[in-house]
Amino acid sequence: MRLDKYLKVSRIIKRRTVANDACDAEHVTVNGKRAKASYDVKVGDVVEITFGQRTLKFKVVSVRDNVAKAEASEMYEIIEE
Repeated sequence: MRLDKYLKVSRIIKRRTVANDACDAEHVTVNGKRAKASYDVKVGDVVEITFGQRTLKFKVVSVRDNVAKAEASEMYEIIEE
């Protein structure tokens, strides 16, 4: 699954276009490297997103196309906030 779609499906970022823009602006890293929106997310990847002064770091636990809102937080495990 593409990184921008994963961020939207897991509800870390509300819209896919916003997730795409964050990747283009180099605010997203995967396993310590800058990642494009087209990056193929895999279980075990460590993703870090910078929102202004805040940073969110999480590990990908599962990759699913459709997820209920209540189950979206089960797709990742927060490492740092």
